[in-house]
Amino acid sequence: MTDVIQFWGLGGGGAHSNTNKLVSYIMPTVFWKIIVNLSIITGFCSCFRNDATPEENPNIPAIAKYFTTKGRYEEVNPHLIEDILAVNRSILQPPSAQCREIHLTAIIRHGTRYPTSKNVKKMQKLYDLVKRSASGKQSWLREIQTQWTMWYTEDMDGRLVQKGVNDHKHLAVRLSKLFPSLISEEKLRGGFIKFITSSKHRCVNSTLSFKAGLTELWAITDKEFDHAVNDALMRFFDQCTRFVQEVDNNPTALSEVDKFKEGPEMRRVTEKIADRLAVPYNSITADMAEAAFYLCAYEFAIKTVNSPWCRLFDEVDAKVMEYANDLKQFWKRAYGYDINSKSSCILFHDVFSRLNKAADENKSGQQVTETVTIQVGHAETLLPLLTLLGFFKDSEALTSTNYATQSQRSFRTSRMLPYAANLILVLYDCGGGDLRLQPLLNEKPVDFPGLTDQQVSMPLYQDVRDHYKELLQGCDFETECRLFGNPA
Repeated sequence: MTDVIQFWGLGGGGAHSNTNKLVSYIMPTVFWKIIVNLSIITGFCSCFRNDATPEENPNIPAIAKYFTTKGRYEEVNPHLIEDILAVNRSILQPPSAQCREIHLTAIIRHGTRYPTSKNVKKMQKLYDLVKRSASGKQSWLREIQTQWTMWYTEDMDGRLVQKGVNDHKHLAVRLSKLFPSLISEEKLRGGFIKFITSSKHRCVNSTLSFKAGLTELWAITDKEFDHAVNDALMRFFDQCTRFVQEVDNNPTALSEVDKFKEGPEMRRVTEKIADRLAVPYNSITADMAEAAFYLCAYEFAIKTVNSPWCRLFDEVDAKVMEYANDLKQFWKRAYGYDINSKSSCILFHDVFSRLNKAADENKSGQQVTETVTIQVGHAETLLPLLTLLGFFKDSEALTSTNYATQSQRSFRTSRMLPYAANLILVLYDCGGGDLRLQPLLNEKPVDFPGLTDQQVSMPLYQDVRDHYKELLQGCDFETECRLFGNPA
């Protein structure tokens, strides 16, 4: 028995192959169950190794932890490098033993994907320059020029890769182990688990992969499970007129990013790259530096290869490249403009309406009708919502001139938004009407900003509602997204 998921992947031919085609990922159900059961036997335990380092594994680039939104999930959770199905239930510490989970909502970014056509074009331009003009004598440069071929093509355009399929299959299994009373075969078969996705192929295929992780785990072959495509929820940014016009399509909205690209930190990076390639300084632009950084990141995320492209950067350079992308995300999707977060009002209200419904059903003694909601979207889905909730807000805004003072910033997309990043909200009934809400980011408990004086990361649900009272009473998507001066 097998499950088949189609995705855009390597068609064979090794690390430098330029053969790519639509392939089918086939995992025999019995083999998948053996893998999972062996993981349980051999240490689905609470003892994690968190010290995996590039020095121990030469396949991991030394700069991998700075890959921002192009980073692997494993860099955020290093114990998964040793055991991709490892879970640690001891991280969940409800205030009493009688607490039981009654509902879980997960908002998940799609899995590892190919570069978009826009980035492929930038990468091709850099590759052509290196092939044509680089005159350095280093062995890694000769490898790029003589062995590496530009195998990325524009028609890949952000499609899910095999690693992305695995990202979501493995996440599904881990969440079923973390929350076995909610994510179970009985609940799945009973229709208590709902799946919602963005219409983008990488999100739909990630959703299929998540479902396949569960059906293969429980060897379900007699039933299929539906998902709903809902761009109003998962691609709200496309439908928010004010965001589109004032930020997304506004050439001046990212002026801080443009200034940083022309500033001294980025100039030093481009000059060092030029020195390593032995080409004139004016031939390496900030966009080319970004393309080189992406080549290193994609080769690693997609194929687990420590590419020779990575040798163009040292750790100092990588921190600058990380900041450049964080600056872009800050101004385009986060705290830079108020509308960035307010564009997610529709998703915010959807999340709390599900939590409220579960709370009301539980209070009246009914069975909770939707125990789990799995919603698959984009980094651009998660970041505005995290911002609206107040996560990762530093005392000072990120700007083009304060790179040196932002080294300890909490706003780091490398840690927040790797492929398959996820925000999970778990509602607990602790008896006597005591409902509590546990937030987790990338499978690790976090505190709601402003509620840290309470019961660590599991405050009373009513306290959470009180904390976000203004947003719950307002934050109307239609009102926030309307252009000022336009009639209702």
